[in-house]
Amino acid sequence: MGELHWKTGITKVEPNKLLVRGYRVDELIGKITFSQAIYLILTGNLPDKNTGKMIDALLVSSIDHGATPPSTLTARTIASTGAPINAALAGGILSINKYHGGAIEPAMRQFLELGASINDEDEISDRVYNYVKQKKENKKIIFGYGHRFHTNDPRTKRIISISKELGFYRKYLMIAVEIENVIEKIYGKHLPLNVDGTIAAVLCELNIPSEIGNTFFIMARVPGQIAHIYEEITREKPVRKIHPADFEYDGPPERKVE
Repeated sequence: MGELHWKTGITKVEPNKLLVRGYRVDELIGKITFSQAIYLILTGNLPDKNTGKMIDALLVSSIDHGATPPSTLTARTIASTGAPINAALAGGILSINKYHGGAIEPAMRQFLELGASINDEDEISDRVYNYVKQKKENKKIIFGYGHRFHTNDPRTKRIISISKELGFYRKYLMIAVEIENVIEKIYGKHLPLNVDGTIAAVLCELNIPSEIGNTFFIMARVPGQIAHIYEEITREKPVRKIHPADFEYDGPPERKVE
């Protein structure tokens, strides 16, 4: 072996055989969902069905948020210039940063930090109160709360409901919910737990490393970005001036899932 030799523990490729984290891909096909495969390749562990369902819920919750987010406007603007779909998609993803789609990782870190000092559910209330109070005194941001558009995000409620059904409503989600209650007491205003904060708490329950927390937002947004790019290419004139707010929705009216 030469001095440039290196190793990877993710995927092994041989003629007529492909292993992901030790599992044959052809045996995984049809047996696990894409969300379960995501968990497998990121953590190295094959998850149960409930874990896959939980990740499904997180990805669906952030699949799109209309035409106004910076990443969507960027993707549509690039598509308007005649760039290929992959270039427009790359531009949109590169627009997901600290102030747009970047709250999951720091929210995970704060939940993990707080959770490390809590050994029993009975301690959550006092620990959270002192934590939020300290944050206010030090003028520090509490990540995962408040939303520029939603005052009562329905996605948050649904994810929490599913987490209870699947058995994932544990310490970190309890902490996340309690922080919302304490913020109102200490700050005197309602800052609801938003979808980023909820996803962060669930990812903590799933033992996902905080360093890749934001990638779950990115993975979720890719299909929505592609839909916007394709619509821009097939429906609008090239190199148009794209107003960030002066538009209207003309898709299907509200309908129920059968």
